Amino acid sequence: MGFGSGVQIPFVNHLGFELKVFDGGLSELSYTPKPEHLNSFAVTHGGALMTLLDVTMAVAARSVQKDTGVVTIEMKTSFMQPARGPLIGKGHLMHRTATMAFTEATVFDEQGHACAHATGTFKYVKRLPIGAKSSNGLSTATDANTTVISTD
Repeated sequence: MGFGSGVQIPFVNHLGFELKVFDGGLSELSYTPKPEHLNSFAVTHGGALMTLLDVTMAVAARSVQKDTGVVTIEMKTSFMQPARGPLIGKGHLMHRTATMAFTEATVFDEQGHACAHATGTFKYVKRLPIGAKSSNGLSTATDANTTVISTD
């Protein structure tokens, strides 16, 4: 599934995230973890939760300027309780400048309990057409600054 403006992220597609809201500084993604996404305690692995939070925040950042990409500059995550079953990530663009976005996101379980929360800072970057060469000579098929929502 694409995440606006034809953006395809193979890792996110592999995890099965579904875009629900992408507008006005808000984002919402749904995610049903598969058995291979669980940790040794049979709950959603923290890395999968952090990816959901990262992408949810990136989508919120992009929702006000949908033709622009973003890359993650920093992210702080707090895990509040085990995440089980279908999950929803809800993101919010708190503030932006011409080049930076300051965001937050929370992952909720099916009962509406907050499982994890993050804040993140993202840099807005121009998205080059697929196959174009970036300033460092890399094709956009492999250039992380132009083909992904975040660096993860």
